[in-house]
Amino acid sequence: MNTHQVDLLVIGGGAAGMTAALTAKRAGLNVCLCEKAPYVGGITATSGGTTWVPGTHLSDAAGVPDRVEDADIFLQHVCHGRPGDDMRAAFLQSGPQMIAELDAHTDVKFVAAAAHPDYIGNLPGEAYGGRALAPLPFEGSVLGKEFDRVRPPRREFMGLGGMMVNRNELDALLNPFRSAANLKTTLKVVLPYFKSRLRFKRGTRLVMGNALVGRLYYSLLKHQVPVWFESPMRSLIVENGKVTGALVEHQGQTVAIHAQKGVVLATGGVGHHEALRRQYFPAGTPDSYAPESHNADGICAARDIGAALDNTQYPALWFPTSYQTLPDGYRAMWPHIILDRAKPGLLAVLSDGKRFVNESNSYHDFSSAQIDCSENGKLPTAYLIVDDAFVRRYGLGFIMPGGKKLAHFVEKGYLTRADTLAGLAERCGIDAAALQNTVERYNQLAAQGEDTDFHRGSSAMNRFNGDASVQPNPCLRPLSSTGPYYALAVRPADLASSLGLACNTFGQVLNTEGQPIEGLFACGNDLASIFKGTYPGPGTTIGPGMVFGWRIAKFAAGQLKPV
Repeated sequence: MNTHQVDLLVIGGGAAGMTAALTAKRAGLNVCLCEKAPYVGGITATSGGTTWVPGTHLSDAAGVPDRVEDADIFLQHVCHGRPGDDMRAAFLQSGPQMIAELDAHTDVKFVAAAAHPDYIGNLPGEAYGGRALAPLPFEGSVLGKEFDRVRPPRREFMGLGGMMVNRNELDALLNPFRSAANLKTTLKVVLPYFKSRLRFKRGTRLVMGNALVGRLYYSLLKHQVPVWFESPMRSLIVENGKVTGALVEHQGQTVAIHAQKGVVLATGGVGHHEALRRQYFPAGTPDSYAPESHNADGICAARDIGAALDNTQYPALWFPTSYQTLPDGYRAMWPHIILDRAKPGLLAVLSDGKRFVNESNSYHDFSSAQIDCSENGKLPTAYLIVDDAFVRRYGLGFIMPGGKKLAHFVEKGYLTRADTLAGLAERCGIDAAALQNTVERYNQLAAQGEDTDFHRGSSAMNRFNGDASVQPNPCLRPLSSTGPYYALAVRPADLASSLGLACNTFGQVLNTEGQPIEGLFACGNDLASIFKGTYPGPGTTIGPGMVFGWRIAKFAAGQLKPV
């Protein structure tokens, strides 16, 4: 059997794993990163890339200074009564230093959003801006032939067969001739795309999560960190109770990689692992945004040697999702995050015809409310109900603003249309009388501008994602008294697992007796969420993933010690 010797072995090339490898190399360690897929990026590559790290110097630079102390107060309220205070304290302590170090010494660059509110509102310490960090766009062509190693976004989120678009550019591209500014933005995005396609399989202007992945991978290459692709871990090597390496399949051979300082598991969490999903996930939630290669490799390998799961009752973080099957059989998934669900003129009901949630709350809280309505182990379908004016102004899921191809989506069954609410209810299997009463009640609340039933529009995040041109409540307006009306079915899909390995503040994996397993670490989604099933703000998976990757590397290098 071939052998290889390193100081630190990292298994998994998402944002957390790459941060661990990059930090370890900068700290003087000999590092190897093994990635099961032919790409780096993991779930991060298909995400918005926002990274929640309170108290950084970037918040000052953006003119929205944030304090760690305020974030601590906020999290105490968000996570009240849930374990993990020590993990959250470690995250808050190290986050600003991690961001400062990457900003000063690598190509990983963020900017703090001046306006991107925390997700749970009306709590002490919440922030309107400064905590959500957005990766700066990245020109992937500097990677040369290595550009193909950056995992592409999901195809439903690329235009013209391979072009990435920032959220704030979407309106301009959909309406390029509405104004000179729109045309300028369109040309700025589209012309470089066609130029890049002369050399590459897709556009090289990377934004959002793809930009963060590109920047991390570029930094790894510049620091000469070896990355082994298509090299899955088969098992951990344990000697006298200590993890000393792993067996990895690489280029058709099994290689024993011995790691003096330990092994870091960052393989993406539960993902598509059927047994774990059946055991811990709610019934009716089979879909995951994780890449197909994510199959709990790290979690299972750790459990094989006695590691403990941090088994909370909240196993995942959720999106409300709609689906369509494309002509080639590809099943496209649309996450209803901010573009439609929070806008005025939409309400959500179950088959009983009744509202069940503040529709403008975070995607995780929306789907959690839907799951909480399950009865006898059966997840109810939720329907987004809108009128014709809503679809044409804001779009709905795959339907872009303007209502283009609206008839096509109705014909294909993605969207249900009817001229009356009673007809819509009949076609969807919704209680017709209850739906009529619900819409009448909703319209009354919208007319008065206050949702006394579910408090829609009562938080900064609600209002931020609404429509400021609609007053007095940017999240409410009455539905039209005449049709047509539309309904879109949604159900939860997980964007990341909250369930994961139990670890201490240095990322050391704990055994079933609560003791560290020497030489074994976990970060990213392999580490149980430090927020214990809550979702405090935008980027609260990537932020802790990167911070604990950084802390593990510093600890392994002897630069972070127990107090």
